[in-house]
Amino acid sequence: MSSNSTYPPLPDARPAPSVSRLRRLSRFVWRRLDALSAGGWLFGLLFAALSLTPSLIPRNFVVQGVLSGCTFASGYGIGVFLVWLWDFLELRWPNRRVARWTGRLCALACLVLTISFLWFWTGWQNSVRAGMGAQPVEATQPLLVALIAIVPAAVLIGLGTLIVHGVRLVARWLGRLIPRRVALVGAMILVGLATAAIVDGVIARGLFFAADRFYGNFDRLVGISQPPPTDPLRSGSASSLIDWDTIGLDARVYVESGPTAEEISALTGKEAETPLRVYVGLRSAEGPEERAALALAEMDRVGAFDRAVLVLIMPVGTGWVEPAAIDTLEFLHRGDVASVAVQYSYLTSWLSLVSEPDVGVETARALFNAVYARWTEMDRASRPRLYLHGLSLGAYSSAASAPLYDILGDPFDGALWVGPPFATASWRTTTASRDPGSPVWRPRIGNETAVRFANEGSDLEGQIHWGPLRIVYLQYPSDPIVFFEPTLAYREPLWLSGSRAPSVSPLLNWYPVVTFLQLLLDMALAQTAEIGYGHVYSPQDYFDAWVALTDPQGFSPQELSGLKAGLARHGERELLEGGWFRR
Repeated sequence: MSSNSTYPPLPDARPAPSVSRLRRLSRFVWRRLDALSAGGWLFGLLFAALSLTPSLIPRNFVVQGVLSGCTFASGYGIGVFLVWLWDFLELRWPNRRVARWTGRLCALACLVLTISFLWFWTGWQNSVRAGMGAQPVEATQPLLVALIAIVPAAVLIGLGTLIVHGVRLVARWLGRLIPRRVALVGAMILVGLATAAIVDGVIARGLFFAADRFYGNFDRLVGISQPPPTDPLRSGSASSLIDWDTIGLDARVYVESGPTAEEISALTGKEAETPLRVYVGLRSAEGPEERAALALAEMDRVGAFDRAVLVLIMPVGTGWVEPAAIDTLEFLHRGDVASVAVQYSYLTSWLSLVSEPDVGVETARALFNAVYARWTEMDRASRPRLYLHGLSLGAYSSAASAPLYDILGDPFDGALWVGPPFATASWRTTTASRDPGSPVWRPRIGNETAVRFANEGSDLEGQIHWGPLRIVYLQYPSDPIVFFEPTLAYREPLWLSGSRAPSVSPLLNWYPVVTFLQLLLDMALAQTAEIGYGHVYSPQDYFDAWVALTDPQGFSPQELSGLKAGLARHGERELLEGGWFRR
């Protein structure tokens, strides 16, 4: 055949550059997806989707993004572990190719589910707001939620990958000395212990120490230029045994914000006197026993034992005493009230609850023992009525301050414990002893002559006869600090089964691990709820609780209703001015 013959050109066997790049990109993506584990993606996306469902406290898009990222990382870790366990047990799929594609399709289905749940997220959060009487939110930011979730997910998965590499490295070292599988299990134990020691002993303690120093300096420096009170009956005055510089901002609000005799008379229309308030700061004395002794000496100085009502208050973690709790009592008894509070921490309540839950118990017991010993020595006919009070972590400490068997011979008059944390021993024991027909979010204890639970102040109304000791637990069903449980990770809580509280979203469901993380975050957001929900207790409920506990005299039912309405209006005004509900 002639070499110069002409033939039609052969087609080019090489694909176009754009097609080649597309194939390379596709292969790269699939390799990365295989490396990230289909099981991890499956559980990660499923958990992220479920994290979008409602819980007790409504979440904005930033908080939701952080939560979704953390739940994705948790699910991813569980999925990877299950895949590893399957291989470790030497189990085999009938067809590995079919199994691989099945995993991919399931992960894709979970991705579609997550996108769908992002679409419904706003409506679900509005169901929580509706239960709190709050206005619904119309704007949706599902894309921002997804973008924010990438950051915590990537960080946590990266840390988990480092731990896995550490296990493999240690397993290779141990494998030179012992059998391979024994080496792997030993490596997991060693790396797990080392990680726990670093996280708990170095990182967590370092963060809590830094937080304690920050809040301590804040407590010391904020308001340092504020002059001490001139009234000699106030703690921190020139006549006081307590140095003004040793009590911080929260203590100063408590000491100086109380109503005067004139203000009480103006609102009640009755003759009144100025209440007494004693406060001992964390820097006022060296230890709990010394602070309790100082508090007792200050009480003697101002004549606290000469008043009709005496209240021992355990503040929240930072030293804050809720003004609505004590103001309402002082108005009800026309100022014939003395109260004493002792600080035990600088941290906020939820940080103290996580890092040092028992730090306030020693202080509470020292204060109670000192005051109770003096009180029992007094003539029963003339001594003041003695009550205990605490909010949040203060309720935890206060409830542990008076062992039942130590006070049976001469019991104090009562206690108001508000928003008791889930770890409160007496609360847990009493709730477990409830009548079978009562829900866990509002237990009924026997004939309710000694202990009553209330979701709002009106629950305490009625003609039920009290015994010599009156105890009230005031708790909102939407308060995660009360109803969080560590067992949420693997078991549905009782407050979600059976009848459900009206303030809890009907769309709230329990999911393993996910609900645990949701409620854990809700605890940090508990004070962002509307007044009367979450961990924000209203003056009206404090008012009704003190009426039930202390049975104030000299008021008709109509006068009590008028006083309650007047205090509510005053509370709203103070709220706008940054007063009563300041945290």
